[in-house]
Amino acid sequence: MNFFLRKTALLMAVLSLSAAVCGCGSDSQDTETEEEEIEIQTLTVEDEDYYTRFQDDNLTINVYNWGEYISDGSDEGTLDINAEFTALTGIKINYTNYATNEELYAKLKGGDAAYDIIIPSDYMISRMIKEGMVQKLNLDNIPNMKYIMDEFINPVYDPKNEYSVPYTWGTVGIIYDTTMIDLNPDEIDWDLLWNEDYADQILMFDNPRDAFAIAELRLGYSLNTENPKELEECAELLKEQKKVIQAYVMDEVFDKMGAGEALIAPYYAGDALTLMEEFEELGFVLPKSGTNRFIDAVCIPTGARQKEAAEMYINFLCEPDIGYATTTYIGYSTPNSATFEMLDDEVKNDGFSYPDETYISERTTVFANLSDDANQKMQDLWTELKSTQDEVQNKWLVPIFLLLCVLTSISILIYRYIKRKKDIF
Repeated sequence: MNFFLRKTALLMAVLSLSAAVCGCGSDSQDTETEEEEIEIQTLTVEDEDYYTRFQDDNLTINVYNWGEYISDGSDEGTLDINAEFTALTGIKINYTNYATNEELYAKLKGGDAAYDIIIPSDYMISRMIKEGMVQKLNLDNIPNMKYIMDEFINPVYDPKNEYSVPYTWGTVGIIYDTTMIDLNPDEIDWDLLWNEDYADQILMFDNPRDAFAIAELRLGYSLNTENPKELEECAELLKEQKKVIQAYVMDEVFDKMGAGEALIAPYYAGDALTLMEEFEELGFVLPKSGTNRFIDAVCIPTGARQKEAAEMYINFLCEPDIGYATTTYIGYSTPNSATFEMLDDEVKNDGFSYPDETYISERTTVFANLSDDANQKMQDLWTELKSTQDEVQNKWLVPIFLLLCVLTSISILIYRYIKRKKDIF
């Protein structure tokens, strides 16, 4: 079945460096040649006719995805996935981003936006199914579903695989500055995020589900607990953490850790690996007590205007070459069997992208959708936590403002005094 094998070419860039040495009798020239291999990704699809259906219909689909979560061709040799889709199908793409599942949910729940494609995480998919916010897929229009690995078929958040098609998966771990934190990686656990030795150098997730999950892991509770008392204990633990937290962040982790403005942060494995490629002083671990294993999947909202074109887009994302372009660009793990076979052994065995089966089975948990009461309880506790944080930050605003006023007044007085002196003399 060669149609799903990796279709790449190697561009051989030959750089010649010449040095001419001039003497009285003769010229000599030495040539050094360096070869640099650059992988050029190309696209081959099994059924080109499948993609011609809307070629002349002048359609546009609205795609709402996480930031930096698709190959856009900005790296040399990589595919611009959306541009490739338009070239193949004639369907234009209006592409926008969100930062958290909760932001996505609020946008759709508000009813002020019409999207054809969204890519939520597992627990949010379950919630949206329950609330009628996504619609059933016609899998006859998504033949490339055949490439999805068995372990991702009929997941807990979509038991009959009626509403979603897996896009990527990954785990949550801790990224840290190895030059400042000399710890045995095998011994690092979530308590590092509470370590007072690194006060004001620790970042924390700025969304309730991920933040509460870390507290739940520390306390030994289920990542899907709905027990009000346990949720309250988690909130108390997160309140204790505030005294060492520099900031609550999401995508800002990349900038802050990369610039050395923070030393420790929880981070998604795919993003962490991308960051580590750029900054060699950074390390990443999967905490020994366990973590969340998340799955992001493609869905079609109930209000989608171009359902069949959206299903064509989902099928396109499942093309092995497109899956390869996605996973190599964003660093997250692939649920696509044909794409997985394309990957280098180094990637398959790095321990982060594809942790060993024992760790996956014994120490990871996939989020399930919580009941309405539990969701509301967690949200209320999170709002209280964040508002308290804002109060802590805001309590300094008045003193700082008064100090600035005093300093401004002093500066004006000094300026006037100097000016009068100049006028006298």
